[in-house]
Amino acid sequence: MTQAIEQIVNLQTHPLHEKLFRQDCKKILDTEGVLVLKNFLFDSMVADICREGVQQKHLAYYTERQHNIYLAPPDDSFSETHPRNRLIHSSKGCITSDQIPKNSALVELYNSPEFKNFLCAVLNEKELHEYADPLSSINLHYASEGQELGWHFDNSSFAITLLLQKPEAGGEFQFVKDVRNADAGNMNYSNAEKVLDGETAVTSLAMNPGDLVLFRGRNSMHRVTPTIGETTRMLVVLAYNSEPGIALSESARMTFYGRV
Repeated sequence: MTQAIEQIVNLQTHPLHEKLFRQDCKKILDTEGVLVLKNFLFDSMVADICREGVQQKHLAYYTERQHNIYLAPPDDSFSETHPRNRLIHSSKGCITSDQIPKNSALVELYNSPEFKNFLCAVLNEKELHEYADPLSSINLHYASEGQELGWHFDNSSFAITLLLQKPEAGGEFQFVKDVRNADAGNMNYSNAEKVLDGETAVTSLAMNPGDLVLFRGRNSMHRVTPTIGETTRMLVVLAYNSEPGIALSESARMTFYGRV
């Protein structure tokens, strides 16, 4: 049974179609680099999606890897301890688009024209398209005790996430805005080193289940601190492309999902 957008999203507090609301959201995102829409989903929808997540958790592919903050191969022109090459630890579980129930509210939300039109207006994109491969559009991430996402930059210009379940402690999303300017080719290694060495103040984002977060992480370093306690942190990533027909590479799919 499919559900209309008004059954999934609290349109009273988040009127996605209203021009003024869109303008306010865009202004916040452009200024702060992050937009948090509190209680975006109804509590009943969060509960339903969490139930699905628990049922599908046994299908998750778990990765534990060492990477640099650029998520790129090492550069031999720098030392191993240089910010360009310094290794960071990340670990998580993930289920993919084809493992999300077809009648899930997540699928309805992801494909909703009202939702995509809102995102286009706020992100300043002409169009948003799903991934051409069957795995990458909707990912549900699991972080059990001790699992974390280490410091990194995103390769994409924006990220869209929904928190479904908070852990007992830890699992904090932290970021430092405008550490580099990738479009200008200015990597600002000294700034990155200060973040890695704990010499820079970080911003911790207050997120609760049902909150929608839009984040520009291409130039802002960010991480998720280790989960503490027995409650698994569950977070959904809604991934779109500005052009149709784009797929995540097979090597990337093997790395993140263990299959193509």
